[in-house]
Amino acid sequence: MLLNTIKGLQYPAILAYLLKWLLIALIVGVAVGGASAFFLISLDWCTTYREAHTQLIWLLPVAGFLIGASYYYWGKSVVRGNNQLLDEYHKPDKMIPFKMAPLVLFGTLGTHLFGGSAGREGTAVQMGGAIADQLSRFISINSLDRKILLIMGISAGFAAVFGTPLAGAIFALEVLLIGRVRFESLVPSILVAIIADQACRYFGGTHTEYLVNNIPNMSLLNITLSCVAGICFGIIARLFSKGTHFWSSQFKKFNYPPLRPVIGGIVIAIVVFLMGTTRYIGLGVPVIVESFTEAIPPYDFLLKLLFTTFTLGAGFKGGEVTPLFFVGGALGNALVWFLPLPMDLLAAMGFVAVFAGATNTPIACTLMGIELFGMETGQYVAVACFVAYLFSGHSGIYSSQIIGSSKHPIFDLEKGKLLSEVVLFRKQPKK
Repeated sequence: MLLNTIKGLQYPAILAYLLKWLLIALIVGVAVGGASAFFLISLDWCTTYREAHTQLIWLLPVAGFLIGASYYYWGKSVVRGNNQLLDEYHKPDKMIPFKMAPLVLFGTLGTHLFGGSAGREGTAVQMGGAIADQLSRFISINSLDRKILLIMGISAGFAAVFGTPLAGAIFALEVLLIGRVRFESLVPSILVAIIADQACRYFGGTHTEYLVNNIPNMSLLNITLSCVAGICFGIIARLFSKGTHFWSSQFKKFNYPPLRPVIGGIVIAIVVFLMGTTRYIGLGVPVIVESFTEAIPPYDFLLKLLFTTFTLGAGFKGGEVTPLFFVGGALGNALVWFLPLPMDLLAAMGFVAVFAGATNTPIACTLMGIELFGMETGQYVAVACFVAYLFSGHSGIYSSQIIGSSKHPIFDLEKGKLLSEVVLFRKQPKK
């Protein structure tokens, strides 16, 4: 009977599957991890140099034109960024051009060097997707294998740039469909995330450490307080998503795309000059760290939200996630005036929960919270992430996300119908 059971499970085929994707994970993980390390090191240099030469902000419109022109004249096939990776997964059309990687890399570095407010996740994910997809040139794969390759690229980029391999592996699976996770790519995604993270660290990539020292025992009161905080985080996540789409639609009124970041750069430079601070441009990591340890201005989260949505809407490159960490951490810091929970715990909850609401990835964000802040915070960040996910609505920062299942069984006020009636894929094949 035991022999029959072993034969029934087809262990040789399963072992071959594991070895195949382990080899591919080694190739993709080392390549993406190395590229991510170069990106992180370069980004640190850009940030340090900009802060030492704040007058560079006046060159932001020039950088904006160069970034806009590079995409307009050479990068039209990759201009959609993260959304293009999601579209290619759901409706495979053609290989992701490798030029996506260098274009987004230097576009992001230019954005940060000259004072735009953006993140880094988009860059790492796009580099990962573009690098991973190139393997389909050299190996014989079917359509399902190519989808797995794209997932591996997303997983590797995310894991390497944030140093959170478990979160990266699940993020790549969870971001594809709102409310559903496809597990056929789970093993390759986890393997490549761990390898990419280790490769990034080996090549010199570093990550910020965050400490949460005050974690009260869970109680009914604290569950309720965590839910209240999660509601706030979800609403702000929705505001961030709507803000990004709003500014993008406004700038599209300028018919010549390279002009959009020029105008955006002029506005940002003037506002930064009038405010007399660079607190709300770049990644904002120092403010994120500060939000865990001391009271910061209660309007910090809103100003960072405005700066980032405006920057990205104007056409500058980068990502949304680190600014979302800023917004969430700063909002959690402000909530300490209303909710009797420790400041560092609220900042940690906001850090991941606003991200969860804006990307519709509560499982990945819960894992990220545990990886960054420790297992002791797990229950708190889980409640905050899932409540924020519920209250952020069915939209997010990625317009190409497809609704896999509704978040709740009530009417969607925007669409006027039950989301359970929404077709999973936007375009169904003709019968």
